[in-house]
Amino acid sequence: MVVTLGNEGDSCDWWNVMRVLVTGAAGFVGSHVCEKALADGHEVVGIDAFIPYYPRAIKERNLASVCQHPRFTLLELDLRSAPLARALDGVTHVVHEAAMPGLPRSWSDFELYMTCNLLATQRLLEAARAAAVERFLHISTSSVYGSEAVGDESLPVQPTSPYGVTKLAAEHLVLAWTRAFDFPATIVRYFSIYGPRQRPDMAYNIFTRAMLAGEPITVFGDGEQTRSNTYISDCVQGTLLALRGGNTGAIYNIGGGASLTLNRAIELLAQAAGVEPRIEHAAPRLGDQRHTAADTSKARATFGYEPLVLPEEGLRRQVEWQRSMLDAV
Repeated sequence: MVVTLGNEGDSCDWWNVMRVLVTGAAGFVGSHVCEKALADGHEVVGIDAFIPYYPRAIKERNLASVCQHPRFTLLELDLRSAPLARALDGVTHVVHEAAMPGLPRSWSDFELYMTCNLLATQRLLEAARAAAVERFLHISTSSVYGSEAVGDESLPVQPTSPYGVTKLAAEHLVLAWTRAFDFPATIVRYFSIYGPRQRPDMAYNIFTRAMLAGEPITVFGDGEQTRSNTYISDCVQGTLLALRGGNTGAIYNIGGGASLTLNRAIELLAQAAGVEPRIEHAAPRLGDQRHTAADTSKARATFGYEPLVLPEEGLRRQVEWQRSMLDAV
């Protein structure tokens, strides 16, 4: 059977049906990956531990539609301790989205980040190898590059936070499996994902909530830091393309087509919300990246990744989504 893969009008007629395991399935990106894979005709097994990094109710809402789908199975289990063999029964492809995200908490709760981002990855790799999966996609982050993440995958990796350190170490675990066992794994590094279902601790979500509530915004630093913003549908497109088209042992940037300053992003959010933002400044956060700009030419050349949604449109969609969430309450 052949089904269509597409984003904003794109399609791939070679996309064969898979049984996909998605870890972190109830999260921001994971829930979208599940949704898109199901829409493309695949069978999806979702895993989530519902670690209370943010309210469980938000994660359950992320999965509200896919949980009703006949080809979706949700398993609530912790990759750090639960038996994994049954979860991988019949699985052909793995998308490892699960991780402890966010920078500030990684300074004060390193054990949580180490176990979620390293131990969990090691146990999943072992289970996936035993299950002889066809492809394993590991999700990493631009934070492995450090404060200046501008360029392609050959940039030096110099993380400036414990979060970035654990994510880089997880990459090395994956690469060790590819070298030792010829394990069919690929790594992608996400750059600043945003859009509907964005985590409540992420900047654009915080700013939009504040503006819609008439509250001030706190900007850490001067606001001239830049981000290679990646809209969620582009991120999902790149993820699924890399799952089938990425080379074993290779690393690919998945980023948006344009970078912009935080100050400009706030302007766009305010325009979409129809408000005048009130901005307060605070000292820069320890370990924050200063500039990011993803060179995605390797992903484009290998599996046809092409980001389509520019920040002006993507940020408007995020505001519309957050406003709709308020209206639904």
